[in-house]
Amino acid sequence: MAVKTDTRQQNHEQMETVTRYIRQHIDEPLNRETLAAVADFSVPHFHRLFSDCMGESVGSYVRRLRLERAGRKLRLGAVNIAEVALAAGYESHTAFGKAFKQQFGLCPSAFRALSCQAATQLLLCSQAKRKLAKEKTP
Repeated sequence: MAVKTDTRQQNHEQMETVTRYIRQHIDEPLNRETLAAVADFSVPHFHRLFSDCMGESVGSYVRRLRLERAGRKLRLGAVNIAEVALAAGYESHTAFGKAFKQQFGLCPSAFRALSCQAATQLLLCSQAKRKLAKEKTP
């Protein structure tokens, strides 16, 4: 039983290394092959472990972090939504708007129009939902 616990702990530490790498390289293209190499796992094993440990796929995790960062930029008064979309890794305003609305329930322009307090609440709710999903994962 101790071996299984040790392996889980090691896997968790590897996923922490990967999430740290993602946060440090969030502006760069991130693919499963690179992230699997950071964790020193094969791509299928990495994908399975990441999903198990984090409660979401690596693609969903990266997308959520980028959208949360975009939300913070909009909350702080970013004027050009197209620039925010490009910085978040989206090639079009339309794709960004769709993903943003799916994440926060509002289009980017409506989010930007919110008070700072209301926008902050939406960002915090997004993070809280993620933490709940992670805690539900056995």
